Amino acid sequence: MQDQGEIRKDVGISGRELAVRCGWSESKSSRIENAKTPPSDTDIRAWCRACAADGQAPDLIAANRQSADAHVQWRRLQRSGLRRLQESTGDLYRQTKMFRVYVSDVIPGFLQTPGYAADLLTSIADFRGTPDDVSDAVAARMRRNAVLRNGARRFSFVLEESVLRYRLCSAETMAAQLGHLLGVMDLQNVAVGVVPFSAQRSMWPIPTFTIFDDARVHADTLDAASTLIQPSQVELYSRAFERLSQEAARGATARSLIADAVASLP
Repeated sequence: MQDQGEIRKDVGISGRELAVRCGWSESKSSRIENAKTPPSDTDIRAWCRACAADGQAPDLIAANRQSADAHVQWRRLQRSGLRRLQESTGDLYRQTKMFRVYVSDVIPGFLQTPGYAADLLTSIADFRGTPDDVSDAVAARMRRNAVLRNGARRFSFVLEESVLRYRLCSAETMAAQLGHLLGVMDLQNVAVGVVPFSAQRSMWPIPTFTIFDDARVHADTLDAASTLIQPSQVELYSRAFERLSQEAARGATARSLIADAVASLP
């Protein structure tokens, strides 16, 4: 494993010395370091202990467990259509107790109306050239989003004000979407904040991401979807969410920003 090899080199010990400290054969150390043999959790802990780097073990274990599909191209994910992609996260959504969602581009999927979701998914299908199953995908998204009204789960959303202004649908559909957003803000298990254009910021706008409990992060780019589970990765995104959340307007001020966005529609 490359990271473990770097740890060994950083402390200046040979592969032979590492093997002695771990009680292994030298060939085992070489096979692990050169990614010919996957290490067990116990192997990783022993390696880190031998290098006086115990603090790095949790990240290395998480990275080792993480699927090779952690960074997956959207074309591969969507080759069978958008409906299946919506359904693929169902178990994760049902298992998660606390969702933290930051968006800088579109209304979060959790909060979308059928009309807004249909227009957005139509744009995605057209751009990516995926099978046209938008109606089924929207229905699947709405079923998935039923988790929002489960009082045992909590949701914290932070939206950039730009999300309220970007027009991906008709004015009528956007007005309905923003009205729905105002209604969702009344739910006891939902917190919505909006970072105003005028805010003095300590954290710059970044790509959209979702944190599931304190266990994993989904961070998407134009070409791929990344699942991050290393503790240091989750902690980094958690700190970013906390910063962005502190800069968000809430309550009456957030509602005013949404109402202004509605009023600006032609």
